Amino acid sequence: MKVYISADIEGVTGVTSWNETELGHHEHRAAALQMTKEVLAACQAAAQCGADEIVVKDAHDSARNMIADMFPDNVTLVRGWTNTPESMMAGIDETFDAAIFIGYHSGAGYNGNPLAHTMNTINNYVKINGKRAAEFDMNAYVAAYYHVPVVFVSGDKELCDHAAELVPEIRSVGVKSGVGNATFSMSCEKACRLIGEGVKEGLQHLKECQIQSPEKFEMEINFKDCVNALRASFYPGVRQLDERTVTYTGKDIQDMMTARMFIL
Repeated sequence: MKVYISADIEGVTGVTSWNETELGHHEHRAAALQMTKEVLAACQAAAQCGADEIVVKDAHDSARNMIADMFPDNVTLVRGWTNTPESMMAGIDETFDAAIFIGYHSGAGYNGNPLAHTMNTINNYVKINGKRAAEFDMNAYVAAYYHVPVVFVSGDKELCDHAAELVPEIRSVGVKSGVGNATFSMSCEKACRLIGEGVKEGLQHLKECQIQSPEKFEMEINFKDCVNALRASFYPGVRQLDERTVTYTGKDIQDMMTARMFIL
């Protein structure tokens, strides 16, 4: 079995402040360690289910967060950015049997995490086919493009609930919830234990977690600043709806994600 893991940090238990997410900040070290431990819990569970090849994408900010020497021999760690449309899913292809998301967070415009955003913090929301989207949606559709089911996600509870709307049979662990600028987080050890259990269960439901891609991908972005909407409007195929909002319709997720590279 071959498993792909995409890992972010804002959905890791205990992570509450932007300082904790920034490489080089002294508060980042503890968050990066817990991010590593949660991903390791997923790797160990996948290996126990028969995965002999695991690719882990460090998918947060610098993409140099996790502690490389903590990973076992059966794991390939992808650090840095390939600058390809797959972005947080760089390296995925049709040879993988399952995808797992660790440390994911609520999207822009949601209230389930003080660090809620979608790809960056310059937008108020991103919609896909009329529905507000998180990074989960984009990345689950990228996996679906390669016919890879997303079987498990961990992160804040609101994101986990959101994920189930797109993938009803997905297994999830909400390691924390957010209220205002606060988080209510479970213990580090409990989060890792539940992630391991959830991954094992998710890997028993590959077929049930396979989703179909829609016929088109209409992406609507509402920017915080008018200048970003104006700039985006010059990308071929983008229509500006008002001072802050643009839309782009892609023929598939790769097309949409290519546009996203340049406008968001």
